[in-house]
Amino acid sequence: MSGEEVEAESDADVAADEPDPDAPAASEAANENAELFGVWDVTEIAYEDPSTKRYMTVTPIAHTMGRHASKQFQKSEISLVERLINRLMQTDENTGKKQQATRIVRDAFDVIHDRTEENPVQILVRAVENAAPREETVRLKYGGISVPKAVDVAPQRRVDQALLFISDGVANATYKSTTSAAEALANELIAAADYDANASYSISQKEERERVAAAAR
Repeated sequence: MSGEEVEAESDADVAADEPDPDAPAASEAANENAELFGVWDVTEIAYEDPSTKRYMTVTPIAHTMGRHASKQFQKSEISLVERLINRLMQTDENTGKKQQATRIVRDAFDVIHDRTEENPVQILVRAVENAAPREETVRLKYGGISVPKAVDVAPQRRVDQALLFISDGVANATYKSTTSAAEALANELIAAADYDANASYSISQKEERERVAAAAR
């Protein structure tokens, strides 16, 4: 075998050992065995609402580094946990503090598990399903007169609105209060999962929005 053939064979072996840059970071089996925050299993999550199921992706990845930011209509591919983290950041004083928001969610999940002895990811999914409004109102103009009209809410917007209500509930519970953000988030998720309108801000907002829509039918 000539020197050129030996060198070509060596280059082929090195190329075979190098990973494909376009290949996924891990195999499907590795992703299935991964756990959220290294603790919570996300493979046995049950969904009760079929309309929002396809818009609530649950993965063990809590930070995608903006992987879907430039793709239209791809936010439903982001884990529901990361979407909650992102929503918690959407206030003036918390903008960009993703590590802090991630720590709040992680600590809240620990509190939820201690209180309910359930998987906190399942509690989150149930809370979002319960807090998602089914109807809302839009403004229609007839001859210069603005008239409210009840409309059905799209499934993807239902999930967005539920996450908004939950994050607003956490902000209200911690404003000028000694309650920590993790404790407030745990309280909100548990109350929303139990559909407790008296204790849950998100459930009360959902019912209020549906009440206004029912009056505008």
